[in-house]
Amino acid sequence: MIRALIKSMRLRQWTKNAFVLAALVFDRQLLHLPALLTSLGAFFTFCLLSSSVYLINDVQDVEADRKHPTKKLRPIASGKLPIPVALSVAIVLAVISLSAAFFLSHWFFFITFTYFVINLTYSRWLKHVPLLDVLIIAFGFVLRVGGGVSVLTVQQPFSPWLYVCTTLLALYLGFGKRRAELALAPENGLDTRKALNGYTIPLLDQLITIVSSSTIMAYSLYTFSAPNVPANHAMMITIPFVLYAIFRYLYLVQVRQAGGEPEELLLVDRPLQISIALWGISVLVIFYLTG
Repeated sequence: MIRALIKSMRLRQWTKNAFVLAALVFDRQLLHLPALLTSLGAFFTFCLLSSSVYLINDVQDVEADRKHPTKKLRPIASGKLPIPVALSVAIVLAVISLSAAFFLSHWFFFITFTYFVINLTYSRWLKHVPLLDVLIIAFGFVLRVGGGVSVLTVQQPFSPWLYVCTTLLALYLGFGKRRAELALAPENGLDTRKALNGYTIPLLDQLITIVSSSTIMAYSLYTFSAPNVPANHAMMITIPFVLYAIFRYLYLVQVRQAGGEPEELLLVDRPLQISIALWGISVLVIFYLTG
Protein backbone atom coordinates (compact mmCIF):
# COMPACT_ATOMS: atom_id res chain seq x y z
CA MET A 1 0.00 0.00 0.00
CA ILE A 2 2.90 2.36 0.70
CA ARG A 3 4.21 1.86 -2.84
CA ALA A 4 0.73 2.41 -4.23
CA LEU A 5 0.38 5.61 -2.20
CA ILE A 6 3.73 6.98 -3.37
CA LYS A 7 2.82 6.18 -6.97
CA SER A 8 -0.53 7.96 -6.59
CA MET A 9 1.25 11.03 -5.22
CA ARG A 10 2.94 11.28 -8.67
CA LEU A 11 6.37 12.37 -7.52
CA ARG A 12 7.49 12.60 -11.16
CA GLN A 13 5.01 15.41 -11.71
CA TRP A 14 6.68 17.45 -9.01
CA THR A 15 8.87 18.76 -11.84
CA LYS A 16 6.00 21.10 -12.71
CA ASN A 17 6.56 22.91 -9.42
CA ALA A 18 10.00 24.04 -10.58
CA PHE A 19 8.14 27.12 -11.86
CA VAL A 20 8.05 28.23 -8.19
CA LEU A 21 11.81 28.76 -8.45
CA ALA A 22 11.56 31.13 -11.42
CA ALA A 23 11.55 34.23 -9.21
CA LEU A 24 14.63 33.02 -7.34
CA VAL A 25 16.61 32.53 -10.56
CA PHE A 26 15.44 35.53 -12.57
CA ASP A 27 15.74 37.92 -9.62
CA ARG A 28 19.39 36.79 -9.28
CA GLN A 29 18.99 35.50 -5.72
CA LEU A 30 20.00 31.90 -6.43
CA LEU A 31 23.27 32.37 -4.51
CA HIS A 32 21.53 34.11 -1.58
CA LEU A 33 21.11 31.32 0.99
CA PRO A 34 18.03 32.66 2.89
CA ALA A 35 16.20 33.27 -0.39
CA LEU A 36 17.25 29.84 -1.68
CA LEU A 37 15.98 28.05 1.43
CA THR A 38 12.72 30.00 1.40
CA SER A 39 12.12 29.22 -2.27
CA LEU A 40 12.89 25.53 -1.73
CA GLY A 41 10.39 25.54 1.12
CA ALA A 42 7.79 27.04 -1.22
CA PHE A 43 8.69 24.44 -3.86
CA PHE A 44 8.16 21.48 -1.51
CA THR A 45 4.98 23.06 -0.16
CA PHE A 46 3.57 23.13 -3.68
CA CYS A 47 4.78 19.54 -4.19
CA LEU A 48 2.85 18.26 -1.18
CA LEU A 49 -0.21 20.29 -2.10
CA SER A 50 -0.15 19.06 -5.70
CA SER A 51 0.10 15.45 -4.47
CA SER A 52 -2.99 16.07 -2.37
CA VAL A 53 -4.75 17.31 -5.51
CA TYR A 54 -3.59 14.27 -7.52
CA LEU A 55 -5.01 11.91 -4.91
CA ILE A 56 -8.36 13.70 -4.87
CA ASN A 57 -8.41 13.84 -8.66
CA ASP A 58 -7.78 10.08 -8.95
CA VAL A 59 -10.61 9.41 -6.54
CA GLN A 60 -12.93 11.62 -8.60
CA ASP A 61 -11.80 9.89 -11.82
CA VAL A 62 -11.81 6.33 -10.55
CA GLU A 63 -14.67 5.12 -12.78
CA ALA A 64 -13.35 6.83 -15.91
CA ASP A 65 -9.81 5.59 -15.23
CA ARG A 66 -11.05 2.00 -15.09
CA LYS A 67 -12.19 2.37 -18.72
CA HIS A 68 -8.83 3.75 -19.87
CA PRO A 69 -6.24 1.32 -21.33
CA THR A 70 -3.39 2.57 -19.12
CA LYS A 71 -5.01 4.65 -16.37
CA LYS A 72 -6.86 1.55 -15.20
CA LEU A 73 -3.51 0.43 -13.75
CA ARG A 74 -3.36 3.42 -11.40
CA PRO A 75 -3.36 2.29 -7.76
CA ILE A 76 -6.77 3.74 -6.89
CA ALA A 77 -8.46 2.58 -10.10
CA SER A 78 -6.96 -0.91 -9.76
CA GLY A 79 -7.93 -1.18 -6.10
CA LYS A 80 -4.37 -1.36 -4.75
CA LEU A 81 -4.94 1.86 -2.80
CA PRO A 82 -8.31 2.03 -0.99
CA ILE A 83 -10.25 5.23 -1.55
CA PRO A 84 -10.62 6.04 2.21
CA VAL A 85 -6.83 5.82 2.63
CA ALA A 86 -6.22 8.04 -0.39
CA LEU A 87 -8.65 10.69 0.85
CA SER A 88 -7.21 10.62 4.37
CA VAL A 89 -3.68 11.14 3.11
CA ALA A 90 -4.88 13.88 0.75
CA ILE A 91 -6.41 15.78 3.69
CA VAL A 92 -3.25 15.40 5.78
CA LEU A 93 -1.04 16.63 2.92
CA ALA A 94 -3.35 19.60 2.31
CA VAL A 95 -3.29 20.61 6.00
CA ILE A 96 0.50 20.30 6.21
CA SER A 97 1.18 22.20 3.00
CA LEU A 98 -1.29 25.02 3.67
CA SER A 99 0.07 25.42 7.21
CA ALA A 100 3.60 25.63 5.83
CA ALA A 101 2.43 28.15 3.23
CA PHE A 102 0.96 30.38 5.96
CA PHE A 103 4.27 30.21 7.83
CA LEU A 104 6.23 31.25 4.74
CA SER A 105 4.05 34.19 3.72
CA HIS A 106 0.44 35.30 4.00
CA TRP A 107 0.40 36.02 0.28
CA PHE A 108 1.87 32.60 -0.42
CA PHE A 109 -0.88 31.04 1.68
CA PHE A 110 -3.49 32.94 -0.34
CA ILE A 111 -1.93 31.74 -3.60
CA THR A 112 -1.63 28.10 -2.52
CA PHE A 113 -5.16 28.10 -1.09
CA THR A 114 -6.44 29.54 -4.37
CA TYR A 115 -4.51 26.84 -6.25
CA PHE A 116 -6.05 24.14 -4.04
CA VAL A 117 -9.63 25.39 -4.36
CA ILE A 118 -9.37 25.88 -8.13
CA ASN A 119 -7.97 22.38 -8.56
CA LEU A 120 -10.75 20.89 -6.44
CA THR A 121 -13.23 22.69 -8.68
CA TYR A 122 -11.28 21.49 -11.71
CA SER A 123 -11.36 17.88 -10.53
CA ARG A 124 -15.09 18.00 -9.91
CA TRP A 125 -16.40 20.12 -12.81
CA LEU A 126 -14.08 22.31 -14.86
CA LYS A 127 -11.98 19.54 -16.40
CA HIS A 128 -15.08 18.45 -18.32
CA VAL A 129 -15.39 21.83 -20.07
CA PRO A 130 -13.40 22.08 -23.34
CA LEU A 131 -10.90 24.98 -23.54
CA LEU A 132 -11.59 25.99 -19.95
CA ASP A 133 -9.93 22.78 -18.77
CA VAL A 134 -6.60 23.76 -20.36
CA LEU A 135 -6.92 27.41 -19.30
CA ILE A 136 -7.29 26.30 -15.67
CA ILE A 137 -4.15 24.18 -15.96
CA ALA A 138 -2.27 27.19 -17.36
CA PHE A 139 -3.51 29.35 -14.49
CA GLY A 140 -2.05 26.80 -12.08
CA PHE A 141 1.40 27.39 -13.55
CA VAL A 142 0.98 31.15 -13.22
CA LEU A 143 0.07 30.66 -9.56
CA ARG A 144 3.27 28.67 -9.09
CA VAL A 145 5.34 31.53 -10.48
CA GLY A 146 3.39 34.04 -8.40
CA GLY A 147 3.93 31.88 -5.32
CA GLY A 148 7.68 31.98 -5.88
CA VAL A 149 7.56 35.76 -6.10
CA SER A 150 5.43 36.10 -2.96
CA VAL A 151 7.97 34.46 -0.63
CA LEU A 152 10.89 36.65 -1.73
CA THR A 153 11.84 40.25 -1.27
CA VAL A 154 12.17 40.92 -4.97
CA GLN A 155 15.17 43.14 -5.64
CA GLN A 156 14.32 43.99 -9.24
CA PRO A 157 11.01 44.47 -11.07
CA PHE A 158 9.75 40.98 -11.89
CA SER A 159 8.97 41.08 -15.58
CA PRO A 160 5.30 40.51 -16.53
CA TRP A 161 6.68 38.87 -19.68
CA LEU A 162 7.53 35.83 -17.57
CA TYR A 163 3.89 35.46 -16.56
CA VAL A 164 2.88 35.76 -20.21
CA CYS A 165 5.46 33.18 -21.31
CA THR A 166 4.42 30.83 -18.50
CA THR A 167 0.77 31.06 -19.51
CA LEU A 168 1.46 30.45 -23.19
CA LEU A 169 3.88 27.59 -22.53
CA ALA A 170 1.36 25.90 -20.22
CA LEU A 171 -1.36 26.27 -22.86
CA TYR A 172 0.98 24.79 -25.46
CA LEU A 173 1.70 21.74 -23.29
CA GLY A 174 -1.95 21.42 -22.30
CA PHE A 175 -3.30 21.43 -25.83
CA GLY A 176 -0.51 19.05 -26.87
CA LYS A 177 -1.57 16.69 -24.10
CA ARG A 178 -5.21 16.83 -25.21
CA ARG A 179 -4.17 16.12 -28.80
CA ALA A 180 -2.18 13.07 -27.72
CA GLU A 181 -5.09 11.81 -25.62
CA LEU A 182 -7.55 12.33 -28.46
CA ALA A 183 -5.29 10.64 -31.00
CA LEU A 184 -4.94 7.57 -28.81
CA ALA A 185 -8.55 7.39 -27.62
CA PRO A 186 -10.64 4.57 -29.14
CA GLU A 187 -13.37 5.83 -31.48
CA ASN A 188 -16.04 4.65 -29.08
CA GLY A 189 -14.16 5.49 -25.90
CA LEU A 190 -14.10 9.27 -25.72
CA ASP A 191 -15.97 9.11 -22.42
CA THR A 192 -12.64 8.33 -20.68
CA ARG A 193 -12.29 12.15 -20.54
CA LYS A 194 -15.50 14.06 -21.17
CA ALA A 195 -13.72 17.20 -22.35
CA LEU A 196 -12.26 15.27 -25.29
CA ASN A 197 -15.72 15.16 -26.82
CA GLY A 198 -15.42 18.92 -27.36
CA TYR A 199 -12.13 18.72 -29.25
CA THR A 200 -11.05 17.60 -32.70
CA ILE A 201 -7.54 16.99 -34.00
CA PRO A 202 -7.76 19.91 -36.50
CA LEU A 203 -8.97 22.28 -33.77
CA LEU A 204 -6.17 21.25 -31.41
CA ASP A 205 -3.60 21.60 -34.19
CA GLN A 206 -4.78 25.17 -34.78
CA LEU A 207 -4.70 25.98 -31.09
CA ILE A 208 -1.22 24.51 -30.77
CA THR A 209 -0.04 26.59 -33.73
CA ILE A 210 -1.46 29.76 -32.16
CA VAL A 211 0.03 29.27 -28.69
CA SER A 212 3.39 27.96 -29.91
CA SER A 213 3.82 30.97 -32.19
CA SER A 214 2.74 33.31 -29.41
CA THR A 215 5.14 31.64 -26.97
CA ILE A 216 8.09 32.14 -29.32
CA MET A 217 7.20 35.79 -29.91
CA ALA A 218 6.58 36.52 -26.24
CA TYR A 219 9.82 34.90 -25.12
CA SER A 220 11.77 36.67 -27.84
CA LEU A 221 10.34 40.02 -26.76
CA TYR A 222 11.16 39.20 -23.14
CA THR A 223 14.84 38.57 -23.93
CA PHE A 224 15.49 42.16 -25.00
CA SER A 225 12.67 44.26 -23.56
CA ALA A 226 12.20 43.06 -19.97
CA PRO A 227 13.50 45.48 -17.31
CA ASN A 228 15.56 42.90 -15.39
CA VAL A 229 17.51 41.26 -18.25
CA PRO A 230 21.12 42.28 -19.03
CA ALA A 231 21.29 45.42 -21.15
CA ASN A 232 23.66 43.75 -23.62
CA HIS A 233 20.78 41.61 -24.99
CA ALA A 234 22.73 38.45 -24.21
CA MET A 235 19.46 36.70 -23.28
CA MET A 236 18.66 36.52 -26.99
CA ILE A 237 21.25 33.72 -27.15
CA THR A 238 18.75 31.49 -25.37
CA ILE A 239 16.07 31.83 -28.07
CA PRO A 240 17.35 28.90 -30.22
CA PHE A 241 17.07 26.51 -27.26
CA VAL A 242 13.45 27.55 -26.67
CA LEU A 243 12.71 27.17 -30.37
CA TYR A 244 14.15 23.67 -30.48
CA ALA A 245 12.29 22.56 -27.32
CA ILE A 246 8.97 23.80 -28.74
CA PHE A 247 9.62 22.15 -32.10
CA ARG A 248 10.77 18.91 -30.45
CA TYR A 249 7.63 18.64 -28.34
CA LEU A 250 5.49 19.27 -31.42
CA TYR A 251 7.39 16.51 -33.22
CA LEU A 252 6.83 14.11 -30.34
CA VAL A 253 3.10 14.89 -30.25
CA GLN A 254 2.36 14.76 -33.95
CA VAL A 255 4.91 12.24 -35.27
CA ARG A 256 5.66 10.00 -32.31
CA GLN A 257 2.08 10.18 -30.97
CA ALA A 258 3.48 11.01 -27.54
CA GLY A 259 2.70 13.94 -25.25
CA GLY A 260 -0.10 12.42 -23.18
CA GLU A 261 2.10 13.06 -20.12
CA PRO A 262 4.44 16.02 -20.85
CA GLU A 263 6.30 15.54 -17.56
CA GLU A 264 7.11 11.96 -18.61
CA LEU A 265 8.61 13.21 -21.89
CA LEU A 266 10.80 15.57 -19.91
CA LEU A 267 12.20 12.60 -17.99
CA VAL A 268 12.79 10.26 -20.95
CA ASP A 269 13.38 12.29 -24.13
CA ARG A 270 17.09 13.02 -24.36
CA PRO A 271 17.00 15.78 -27.03
CA LEU A 272 14.35 17.64 -25.03
CA GLN A 273 16.43 17.27 -21.87
CA ILE A 274 19.54 18.58 -23.61
CA SER A 275 17.78 21.63 -25.02
CA ILE A 276 16.29 22.52 -21.64
CA ALA A 277 19.63 21.95 -19.91
CA LEU A 278 21.45 24.19 -22.40
CA TRP A 279 18.78 26.86 -21.94
CA GLY A 280 19.12 26.67 -18.17
CA ILE A 281 22.92 26.85 -18.26
CA SER A 282 22.78 29.80 -20.66
CA VAL A 283 20.37 31.68 -18.39
CA LEU A 284 22.58 31.10 -15.35
CA VAL A 285 25.72 32.23 -17.15
CA ILE A 286 24.04 35.33 -18.57
CA PHE A 287 22.35 36.39 -15.32
CA TYR A 288 25.09 35.50 -12.85
CA LEU A 289 28.36 35.82 -14.78
CA THR A 290 27.82 38.40 -17.50
CA GLY A 291 24.92 40.50 -16.22
